[in-house]
Amino acid sequence: MKEERKITLDEVANAAGVNKAAMSKMANNNNYSTTTRTLDALCEYFDCKIEEIITHKKK
Repeated sequence: MKEERKITLDEVANAAGVNKAAMSKMANNNNYSTTTRTLDALCEYFDCKIEEIITHKKK
């Protein structure tokens, strides 16, 4: 958003140091489980807080 352009999942994965397959699964599967290391890398990349990239849903 800061750069006012669309970015690809591959671009995010490469820049954040996240596995491309994991990045795709996170983007397309609401039930995908990931690591805190990956979430931290994404927060670093997007310069955001964890609650801006994930949500908690009660069962």
